Amino acid sequence: MNTGTDIEFVGDHEYLVRITVDDIVTLRVYADPEMVAHIGAAEAHIVAATIAYLTDRQQPDELPTDLDLQDVAAAYDDYVDRLRADLRQVV
Repeated sequence: MNTGTDIEFVGDHEYLVRITVDDIVTLRVYADPEMVAHIGAAEAHIVAATIAYLTDRQQPDELPTDLDLQDVAAAYDDYVDRLRADLRQVV
């Protein structure tokens, strides 16, 4: 059960994500500019939505510590469409 998520921009399309469950899980997310443009939303919103998407499917401590949005899109067929739909509701 995810009890909190902290997302920090560290530069050059990279984010440090800390997810609090029983312990703190730390991930590095690379927001590939091509994937960000393909999804069509603000980079920080895409990173947050990606973490929500992934933690709906896996426990945070089961996620790789280094994530690239291109890799997520390659692993999940519905990722791009789902994020577009979810982020459209935010706007």
